[in-house]
Amino acid sequence: MPIHFAAARCAARSPVARALARKAVRRAANDNPGGAGENSAEARVLHAALRHFAEHGLRAAEEAAMLAERAWRTGEADECRWWTEVCRTLDRRLAGDVARRLSMQDVS
Repeated sequence: MPIHFAAARCAARSPVARALARKAVRRAANDNPGGAGENSAEARVLHAALRHFAEHGLRAAEEAAMLAERAWRTGEADECRWWTEVCRTLDRRLAGDVARRLSMQDVS
């Protein structure tokens, strides 16, 4: 009885696998508009919002809103804007409510 040798074929390099394989994307993977780097204001707010979320979980937006209101009451406008932006990153609707409440308090 004759023995025939059939070499194994690599399935990953077969002509069918090569034809069906997706072509590699040959462009930059960075999808930030305008090439915003890690040191941009938007990136800093996003980083702070993610850290705040890691600390407070699902209540992070409410905590940021409370911190913004507390800063407003103490007269720290820059800190109030910071916490409002952190809140906006986490929950746009809540941040809009906070901004409206604070602007109404400013008028009164």
